[in-house]
Amino acid sequence: MIRAVALAIVLGALVSGVAVHTISSPGWRTTTAPPFGAAARPAEPTVIVEAWPICTTMASVASDVDWVQLDPDFKAGKSALRAENWNGAIAAFELAALRDPTNADIHNYIGYAYRRLRQIGPAIGHYQKALLLNSRHRSAHEHLGEAYLVLGEPAKAQQSLEALQNLCLLPCEEYDDLKRAIEAYKTLARH
Repeated sequence: MIRAVALAIVLGALVSGVAVHTISSPGWRTTTAPPFGAAARPAEPTVIVEAWPICTTMASVASDVDWVQLDPDFKAGKSALRAENWNGAIAAFELAALRDPTNADIHNYIGYAYRRLRQIGPAIGHYQKALLLNSRHRSAHEHLGEAYLVLGEPAKAQQSLEALQNLCLLPCEEYDDLKRAIEAYKTLARH
């Protein structure tokens, strides 16, 4: 009888530990199927890119404390992003990706740095890779949608917005940012 009670306590502790870990895990620890198909084809933008708002900062640059402590290249990449050293960020995050190729955050950051360098093809490739690794990665959905606007493909940006609407059960910054960018794009496209 004592063994059964002890076993029940141990199993209960394990199950509750797994539940707490799963609920509090960052999005990069989950892997699911990709929401988008093949890579996008480059096209000329129909609107002057600087005329509509894009995400110019990474709100999560200050977060990811665990990764910053564990991986010096991840830390260097985050510092490079804060300093707007896009090439330095790409180089550092590429090294971090060699050690952790399944980290969706790393690929999102690489995509962001490429987009800031106006290299939209590689940016979209990394956003899609992030979404292959974690289809619920809100920041990757937002940035992918903004990249599609740069390419003059608002319908694809709208798909990213719809994906965010399904992910954000409560209001979320990524949805609001992409929605504003799409509205601004459409306003400028009419003029």
